Amino acid sequence: MSTLRGAGVGRGAVVGPVARAHPAPSVDASAPAEVDRAAATASVVAAFASVADTLEARAERSSGTVANVLTATAAMARDTELTDQVAVRIDAGQSAPFAVDRAVAEFVDLFTQAGGYLAERVTDLLSVRDRVVALLTGQPEPGVPALTEPAVVVADDLSPADTAALELDKVLAIVIERGGPTGHTAIIAGQLGIPCVVRVVGASALTDGTVVAVDAAAGTIVIDPDDDVRARVEVRRRGLATLAETTEAGRTSDGHAVALLANIGTAEDAERLTGAAVEGVGLFRTEVLYLGRTTAPTEDEQAEQYARALRGLEGRKVVIRTLDAGADKPLAFVTRDGEENPALGVRGFRLVRAAEDLLLTQLRAIARAAENTGGEPWVMAPMVATVEEAAQFAALARDAGVRTVGVMVEVPSAALRAADLLAEVDFISIGTNDLAQYTMATDRLLGELVDLLDPWQPAVLDLVATAAAAGTSAGKPVGVCGESAADPLMALVLTGMGVTSLSMSPAAVPGVRFALSRHSLDACRGLAKVARAARTAADARAACLAEVDPEVREILAL
Repeated sequence: MSTLRGAGVGRGAVVGPVARAHPAPSVDASAPAEVDRAAATASVVAAFASVADTLEARAERSSGTVANVLTATAAMARDTELTDQVAVRIDAGQSAPFAVDRAVAEFVDLFTQAGGYLAERVTDLLSVRDRVVALLTGQPEPGVPALTEPAVVVADDLSPADTAALELDKVLAIVIERGGPTGHTAIIAGQLGIPCVVRVVGASALTDGTVVAVDAAAGTIVIDPDDDVRARVEVRRRGLATLAETTEAGRTSDGHAVALLANIGTAEDAERLTGAAVEGVGLFRTEVLYLGRTTAPTEDEQAEQYARALRGLEGRKVVIRTLDAGADKPLAFVTRDGEENPALGVRGFRLVRAAEDLLLTQLRAIARAAENTGGEPWVMAPMVATVEEAAQFAALARDAGVRTVGVMVEVPSAALRAADLLAEVDFISIGTNDLAQYTMATDRLLGELVDLLDPWQPAVLDLVATAAAAGTSAGKPVGVCGESAADPLMALVLTGMGVTSLSMSPAAVPGVRFALSRHSLDACRGLAKVARAARTAADARAACLAEVDPEVREILAL
């Protein structure tokens, strides 16, 4: 019995045999060029088109984030600039598969150097290359083969297309050697409730049929687990299954209400929450409507999508975040070229400086959706740093007909001056991922600095507490919609600080609900004091963990 370690996504634990994904097809750099270069180019164009058709067909059979990711990947396969570059290489004497490989490599370098959103698309681009090369060379399509029994899928990496093609009823867990907790595979696995461990050094050595115990909460893969490990996994599995059946509203053991909400990206996501045990949506990321387009969606298009989301939630709370895009999430119709520090540039609400119509159109669409459905959406702006910006957004939103207006707290200035912001708006929502990034001066996409992004960092905790206290003093709601809300232990601390709602992946709600139900509000306040008294992130978490109900610690593997 030996153990591999990585970064876990979710809290699930399973035991099962390994099923390895087919690797990327090989490319022979010394293969001779095709004699008929025109025919070779035509075959490449046809292969790219075939891959795009396949991805689009899978997108149509999917929904939500999976469908959007597949559609974006298909768009890469239809990029004529890429096929043009391949044609140039074939004309220069390269074989078709090698020309595809080299042309994609150039784009990968460009995307990687650009960083941010484009760097995150590298896996999608490589997925397109692998599928095209497999078609041209007659090799197996990369990805997971048909599963004959429930299995733990193991791969060097999985593209979104691979993940979307999984037979979910037979996938016990996903283990990949590369990727990261914010990558597509991890996000999709989290949304589907599949235990997932990424960045597992040594995973590529696992062979088909080897039995492993995967613990997403601990981030471990135990090879050939003994009876004791198997028994503990089974206890966890049964405990989590029981928690998932509970549908009660979020509250502490003494009845203090804490709304448990979901993060979504599309109207389809909202419709899938029909009947789900969440009290609404705490973060509707509307930028998905804009990505991959050459022009902004019209007011009519947006109004229809927002109305679908409001109807899907059936009267429950919906918090819509206005467009969070800019230099790090490029849009063809608004992105500015040449920003050296995109994360500090014209993004989020700051786009109003150069493209006010984008925001006004969106606000009018939201107000129309509310009027047409009878819903009462809350609307908030991202990347607000000053009270002037908060006041400007509130005025624009209310003029458009939005009744409940808020702003995101994602930068230290907003947290420190939350009381002033709350004098202008009805609520605030804390985005702990970006707040940690800007507080710790750390790129949130840079895996090697992930320790600095830990939401348990004392400076980050102090800022969250400051913002939450401002809400308590003002008598106005303060939500958290970052990854920390999904951590049951941190959820207790946030509640103790005065946070009134927690928004997360729907799959994370049962664990947070259970943790809250086993602790009183006073206990949560005590945990908040313990966390803030610690000098380091590790000390803060360890000190709080020692105070938690033992059964919560055991079942949730905290």
